[in-house]
Amino acid sequence: MGQKNLTTPPVFILLGLTRFPELQLPLFGVFLSIYGITAVGNLGMIALTQLDSHLHTPMYFFIRHLAFIDLGNATVICPKMLINFVVDQNTISYHACATQLGFLLMFIISEFFILSAMAYDRYVAICHPLLYSVIMSQRRCRVLVGVPYLYSTSLSLMFTIKIFTLHFCGSNVISHFYCDDVPLLPMLCSNPQEIQLLIIFFSAFNLISSLLVVLLSYVLILLAICRMRSAEGRKKAFSTCGSHLTVVVVFYGSLLFMYLQPESAHSFETDKIASVFYTLVIPMLNPLIYSFRNKEVKNAFHRVFKNQCKLFNE
Repeated sequence: MGQKNLTTPPVFILLGLTRFPELQLPLFGVFLSIYGITAVGNLGMIALTQLDSHLHTPMYFFIRHLAFIDLGNATVICPKMLINFVVDQNTISYHACATQLGFLLMFIISEFFILSAMAYDRYVAICHPLLYSVIMSQRRCRVLVGVPYLYSTSLSLMFTIKIFTLHFCGSNVISHFYCDDVPLLPMLCSNPQEIQLLIIFFSAFNLISSLLVVLLSYVLILLAICRMRSAEGRKKAFSTCGSHLTVVVVFYGSLLFMYLQPESAHSFETDKIASVFYTLVIPMLNPLIYSFRNKEVKNAFHRVFKNQCKLFNE
């Protein structure tokens, strides 16, 4: 019997977002604009929460890390995607594909649990306002951010190593616009069932566990708001968690749309649309949501801008 040809492909071919050549240039313009807004918005949020002392609070500590994750998420995918819009063949090297997958998984998983930590922070702020500074100490905030980073890094390394230490054979065409774990599995020579089960298990665990924390936090917040006698107090409580709630609905909504589709309607095309939303559109929207819906951010921007103008004039 002839031995099965096991190879490690030097490059993968990405099918990209569209197969219509006439759409490549318009899409390049659209995604260049999206990435530009994402980079400016998230870098601005990181700088603002660092420079303005009024924003040195637990809430803005988490927002700064969310901005870092969103910027990383978009940067892992968008620059390579933009290059692929203007070249003849959308290719990515074996090692670049592994690197992209590793960082993508790390940022996506981190976002789940940073959003959970932010929901817990809002719960403490509204339900235990007098103990807020004690409960949300610097040490606890660092733990709530550090643990998701460690967990997401461990998982991303596990999946990337498991996939890229196996042999690839046959087609080297990835039916996606970036290197993702699920489209890579059919290209493996050995039986990928174990990795597939691990992906399903951890995807479900990450989504459900983080969503449960968010839902429980908001149920307790809602109960606390209902017990408030003052209309002004209720309005302030809603405004305190309004931006985060908007971000959560958009993020989990796009993921649930992808995971809960019926099998008959499920396809790589709908997965691509959902992927564009949670890897590129949401990182652009998050800093805009926190800027437009938040007076503290607007005031901080004016303070930092005035201070920089003073320093420049001196």
